[in-house]
Amino acid sequence: MLGRAPVAEVVLLFFLVVAHPASAEDWWGRKLANQPENFLFGYGSLINTDSRNATAPKPIHAIPVRLSASFGFVRAWVDRSATGFTALGLRRPVPGESAMTVNGVLYPVEGADMSHFDRRETGYARVAVPLDVIEAVSWQQVPATGNVWVYVPVGRDGKIGEDLPVASAKYPLLQSYIDVVLDGALEYSPDFAQELIETTQDWSSYWLNDRELPRRPWVFDKNFAVEDQLLKETQPAADHFEERLLPEVFAVRHAQSIQP
Repeated sequence: MLGRAPVAEVVLLFFLVVAHPASAEDWWGRKLANQPENFLFGYGSLINTDSRNATAPKPIHAIPVRLSASFGFVRAWVDRSATGFTALGLRRPVPGESAMTVNGVLYPVEGADMSHFDRRETGYARVAVPLDVIEAVSWQQVPATGNVWVYVPVGRDGKIGEDLPVASAKYPLLQSYIDVVLDGALEYSPDFAQELIETTQDWSSYWLNDRELPRRPWVFDKNFAVEDQLLKETQPAADHFEERLLPEVFAVRHAQSIQP
């Protein structure tokens, strides 16, 4: 007579025959279906979660990344908004200048998301970014496959990232816009915000402090002190920080230039 099988062997036999039938697939190495195929790289106001989600039909998670200088662009104050200020853009290096790294965020976009962001970035061309020029700067990794896009301003002659205007009295840098960008960078770390300032060119003396309460900035911006300290101490912004003017002073100082 055969002896009674040990309990452990019975449990194992049950698992092999019932819990894991011979017809079950091996799921190792298989990814979920319907994964994103398109991603956007944001290097300005799109770094800011609230600003980004104001455009997206639903909240979008982003990861911090960096573009290599081999991509061939420089982040700079070179895009004139129709509402009368100069925003961030990417441009080609000018003679005597080299391309630079650009830190920002990467996030998935499909269908309606893509069209919403295309409308937001009017005046920019959507340019493909090779995956091999993108590096992760946190534990979250860059997607191994897919298409990555970035918005680059179109110059006066129709060339992408070339012949772009810098700030002027009629199109100044706005502190409110800078705050949005730096608030976004500070979501990741002060170092990430400092890197953004250091790798942005064409800071200008045409710098308008248009905060909602510029003399009491803490009322509306909890990060104002950190942002001002970074701008004051970090080149190349530091060269122009003391030239930042309140609206009434800016209007008087540049009255002739602002006149139509």
